[in-house]
Amino acid sequence: MLSLTRPRLEALLAAARGKRIAIVGDAMLDVYLKGDVDRISPEAPVPVVRVRERKLALGGAANVAQNAAALEAKAELVAVVGRDINATSLRSMLASIGAETRALVEVARPTTTKTRVLARVQQVVRFDEEDDADLDASEVARVLGALRRAVAEADAVVLEDYNKGVLLPPVITAAIEGARARRVPVVVDPKFRNFFAYKGATVFKPNRRELESALGATMDVDHPETLPAMVERLGVEHLLLTLGERGMVLVGAKGAALRVPTTAREVYDVVGAGDTVTAYLATMLAAGATVDEAAIIANFAAGVEVGKLGAATVTGPEVLEAFDAYAAHAAG
Repeated sequence: MLSLTRPRLEALLAAARGKRIAIVGDAMLDVYLKGDVDRISPEAPVPVVRVRERKLALGGAANVAQNAAALEAKAELVAVVGRDINATSLRSMLASIGAETRALVEVARPTTTKTRVLARVQQVVRFDEEDDADLDASEVARVLGALRRAVAEADAVVLEDYNKGVLLPPVITAAIEGARARRVPVVVDPKFRNFFAYKGATVFKPNRRELESALGATMDVDHPETLPAMVERLGVEHLLLTLGERGMVLVGAKGAALRVPTTAREVYDVVGAGDTVTAYLATMLAAGATVDEAAIIANFAAGVEVGKLGAATVTGPEVLEAFDAYAAHAAG
């Protein structure tokens, strides 16, 4: 793990500043309603939450953009939003962190919004406002126009899929072909609908459940020598399999495997950790990191993120602090 030196980490974090990251996929608005419960409703056997605080957060592909922006990269989000108040909030929040919003395409569906009701720190219920049907042909054409402009200026491209109908095969193909023509890296965070449509990607980053669901079989991650065949089948350069508390394993088509153990000191909330890993992978690759280095740095970032509530950002100084803590523990 510490084949990555601190000076190299500092240099890559510095090089990330100003890099352009195009994030294509499913943007979401997360709403947190926090309060107290002291009685059961007389209308139904459910708790009554007296809301004391309402908090908005960027979710999905928008959270990837937020984490790239936290590294002082220039994030541009290519996504669809509705013509509603939640889209207005999403645009405003992206603008406030310096992310580009020109590639947000308005469509006739609600902005994907996930509202979580919490009694203190315990989640009581979540309700989702969304339409996850595939975009129609005219909507796809508008997304493709926005995508091509963003990719033409990007230093790295992210495809962030939450199965909300945006990352369809024509969009995926255009993004990867555009990036490869410019020799910029492509990082994919897939879901099951188009799992095998990402040929040509630089790093393909499913979690274990997603990979097993796509394969219809259980993976033996204790023997990563079985994984290169999967890399070849996917047609990607690298597979980064995330394993939760067991860290990650990075596999190339030629069979080399890197085990990256978790660095989390305390796991408080895993929401958004995958978005953080994706953002760091893309931004570090844009900064000139090797794939191994990008995976190691992204793993440190994930270890910081899971110690925070909800989908949160992780800054360069926080990653340096986590690196120092890990190095001190390993030395001591």
